[in-house]
Amino acid sequence: MHADDALLIELRGHYLFSALTDAQLGRVLATATPRRFSAGEHLFSHHDPATRFFLLRSGGVKLFRTSPEGGEKIMRLIRPGETFAESVLFMDAPQYPVHGAGIESGELIAFDRDAFLEILRNSFAACRALMAQMSGRIQSHWDEIETLALQNSRYRIVHYLSTLIPADARGPVTVMLPARKMLIAAQLAVTPETLSRTLRILSDERLIDVAGDAVTIPDVPRFRARGDGHIAPHGGHSPTE
Repeated sequence: MHADDALLIELRGHYLFSALTDAQLGRVLATATPRRFSAGEHLFSHHDPATRFFLLRSGGVKLFRTSPEGGEKIMRLIRPGETFAESVLFMDAPQYPVHGAGIESGELIAFDRDAFLEILRNSFAACRALMAQMSGRIQSHWDEIETLALQNSRYRIVHYLSTLIPADARGPVTVMLPARKMLIAAQLAVTPETLSRTLRILSDERLIDVAGDAVTIPDVPRFRARGDGHIAPHGGHSPTE
């Protein structure tokens, strides 16, 4: 399979591009730019003018903000196959709302914002389909905020692991952690020690098996039913922070 054909198939399965015609997708690709990056490389800064959005094809990217004291808060860890910075599409004066940097070397595709907007202006069907998809994603983000704000650390960690499991999986299934545990802990607003301790508890309960960055879930329905902390481990209380 030609590399361009592989990219077309990849885009066809993504919510941003799934409603586009072949001609529209061709116009998007005509202004797209592949880019390789290294671990630690800065991709863009908070408040930079935002002229492009991105699809990660390999490697890893973190989106983050910094405090006045220089502390870093990870907002999202990007996995291959995911887009990021697409919110700039609909800003009047687009600026990136976060910093973006590589956490492991890889490749991304940068798409021109104006070229994509022009297609949406000229196609009500494509615009409506995209709005429907984005509305679902906004609801999903609200659910994530609720998880981070209101739920205990065990629930957050189980919820995060659940997002790595393919939707149709029943088990056993093995997923790879997409970033270092320290970064995942930062995204989930828990300490690295809490993350490690909770993974050990889940392992002791035989809900997961951890080997390095590989997490095996022997029984996915059981993991989802029992992992969120409603049943406390070993007759005690679920870990909280």
